[in-house]
Amino acid sequence: MSGYCKIAPGHEFHGPYHDTEYGFPSQDERVLHERLALEIMQAGLSWLIVLKKRRGMNAAFHDFDVDRVAAYGARDIARLLKDENIIRNRLKVESIIDNARRIQALRESHGGFAAWLDVHHPQGKDAWVKLFKKTFRFTGGEVVGEFLMSLGYLPGAHHDACPVYRRIERLGPPWARSKKAKSRINRSRESAKG
Repeated sequence: MSGYCKIAPGHEFHGPYHDTEYGFPSQDERVLHERLALEIMQAGLSWLIVLKKRRGMNAAFHDFDVDRVAAYGARDIARLLKDENIIRNRLKVESIIDNARRIQALRESHGGFAAWLDVHHPQGKDAWVKLFKKTFRFTGGEVVGEFLMSLGYLPGAHHDACPVYRRIERLGPPWARSKKAKSRINRSRESAKG
């Protein structure tokens, strides 16, 4: 998505997201839940629509607090579907709520969502998509790919000439750690041959 680096800087909505969030690693459960929810909401729509509705979605979904969202029932779904400040799509709304419950389950099985991601990293996008489809709802290839790229599990959020790329690389996102590990393995193999 290196094209994003050309259109985003200086843009009222894209700029701040590009410069401070996109591709930056996070272990914060709320951030992970929000990012997955935003990617689900984006399916079939433009990212700009999602960014414009983001503040309203955070208010409507209690800042994507996993336990609060997981406790939502029929009354909350009805409230959300009437809220003009969010993207009102029943399937997406119900998926976000159900995914909060699945994140709660990951606390029991893996110690949390971030730990679950780390256990399964590194792997290619196709393997990630299969895993997400078994674990979460409404997680097709684009949703999963953008979610993982947005949190540094997959490379490609920024082109290497983008100033943000260097900032992210210094933070040691998962894709960069994998790259370094592969490089060390290759060097070890080369020295063993020689």
